[in-house]
Amino acid sequence: MVIDYKLENNIAIVTLNRPDKLNALTDEMYNRLTELFTQFQTDDNVRTVILTSAGRAFCAGSDVTTMVNTNLAAGRARMQTRHAMINAIANLEKPVIAAVRGAVVGIGFSMAMACDLIVASDNAKFSQIFKKIGLVPDGGSIFFLVQRLGVARAKELVYTARMLPAEEAREWGIINRVVPDAELEANALALAQEMAGSATFALALAKKMFQAMYTPTLEVQLEQENLCQAIAKLTDDHIEGVTAFKEKRAAVFKGR
Repeated sequence: MVIDYKLENNIAIVTLNRPDKLNALTDEMYNRLTELFTQFQTDDNVRTVILTSAGRAFCAGSDVTTMVNTNLAAGRARMQTRHAMINAIANLEKPVIAAVRGAVVGIGFSMAMACDLIVASDNAKFSQIFKKIGLVPDGGSIFFLVQRLGVARAKELVYTARMLPAEEAREWGIINRVVPDAELEANALALAQEMAGSATFALALAKKMFQAMYTPTLEVQLEQENLCQAIAKLTDDHIEGVTAFKEKRAAVFKGR
């Protein structure tokens, strides 16, 4: 299975398990994550969730090898599949902890930020890598980044696509904790255990209060993102970015 799931002491542990591809997300994985997080909403046995990964990277984003697509309707449908996953994570009325290591990039970065808390290995590195394949940030990235950082720093990450080391990400306020790599799972589990034994209904209400603070809503931002990404996927730059990735060469962008 490309998504593993187990339940231990009221803690659901969801693991991306495609390590040979750095856990790059496929449509199958998006759908399975949406299914699981939707089920967690009504499963009283689940009180806290850990989202983590197998291998040396949390998530390298969407699988670029499937990206070239000039059909506007098909592209919009695929974006809605991704947005369903992000919404299922962000709107789950239970605490969700991301435990990440290695590359946390593209929509993998978005997915981590959709969680309530992020615990990172000291080897984790974060990037809004979208411009390198001629796309706009997706998965609610701009929404989540502006919440955490404000517009100026959010723009810096999007416009430069630079890798942000874990400790710097903690200093900026993107993530909550940085721990030695060998201790990542134990730290995330200890935090999940503390939450699972607490008043999780009250935490669910607090989560709703946090969400009510922001305008526009995540749903409005995702719809805007859908429209912009659909346009971006029709550009020469996107086709060149994906082609260059597959051919393992530097892309030559022309701004159109």
